[in-house]
Amino acid sequence: MSIADYVIEVQKLTKSYGKVEVLKGVDLQVERGTMLALLGPNGAGKTTIVRILSTLLGFDEGTVLVDGHDVRTEVNAVRAVIGLTGQSTAVDELLTGRENLVMMGRLYRLTASSAKVRAQELLEEFDLLEAAGRPTKTYSGGMRRRLDLAVSLIATPPVLFLDEPTTGLDPRSRLAMWGIIKSLLAGGTTILLTTQYLEEADQLADRIAVIDGGRVIAAGTPSSLKSKVGNDRLELTFLDDESFRHALTALDDDVIDSNAAEYSASVVINDTNSDVKRALNMLAEAGVVVQSLAVHKPTLDDVFLSLTGKLKPSGTVESN
Repeated sequence: MSIADYVIEVQKLTKSYGKVEVLKGVDLQVERGTMLALLGPNGAGKTTIVRILSTLLGFDEGTVLVDGHDVRTEVNAVRAVIGLTGQSTAVDELLTGRENLVMMGRLYRLTASSAKVRAQELLEEFDLLEAAGRPTKTYSGGMRRRLDLAVSLIATPPVLFLDEPTTGLDPRSRLAMWGIIKSLLAGGTTILLTTQYLEEADQLADRIAVIDGGRVIAAGTPSSLKSKVGNDRLELTFLDDESFRHALTALDDDVIDSNAAEYSASVVINDTNSDVKRALNMLAEAGVVVQSLAVHKPTLDDVFLSLTGKLKPSGTVESN
């Protein structure tokens, strides 16, 4: 992979606020037409990275390139190729949806006619046409987020920064936003996403970088990160305490976890079909009745907890 294939290239990035080190040598690369999701606990530095990449914040040391342009020395060139959707909507609530889009188009130096045409395209694409003539203060949260994303795309930027774009949305609005983001990726847009929702990163991202304590502590595809956590597990529950105790005896060393209060036990499985069959045969031979069973595959929640030792992100807005 050559440097030219990376639309976003971050090397040894550091940033401090006084004596507080927020970023401690971050390295990131995002290939053209792909999405990188940044995961990490609150305060890990995700939003700081986005603000630096979008030229809104300076940094101490390192190299930061966006589409080949240095964010320190080529600010205008960087701004010409990026779009940004922040944690809070940046639309004017007194203007209508259409007026917001046209105004932003004019700020991007589109002609009046071109701005109107582009606004119409985005209103249709983001399912906002019926509300186009209403002041945005009357929009729902989901509609505002869609409009905010549409505004960031008024100049069709090849690079898009999405800083927690679905925080606070209801499940239906979040799924709608996912569909829009997938369409942008399919169209060749390069995206860097920060999110509080691990499922979101799993569904959308080509690669994930986990940040903790100002450093990237793991990076890879969702599947490769999940594979590092461990094997699949067979989770079993039993009818009563007697069945539970007999099951532990029958499964013996295969048991990796158990909960006497819930009459449950977990067994590692390498091959789903053969290992599940083997465990059930052992229990049947011991005369143990299984109340329920499920195969648990590692999730990004498991990855996050394993790598950071913290609970998954809570949805609280990151302060830095």
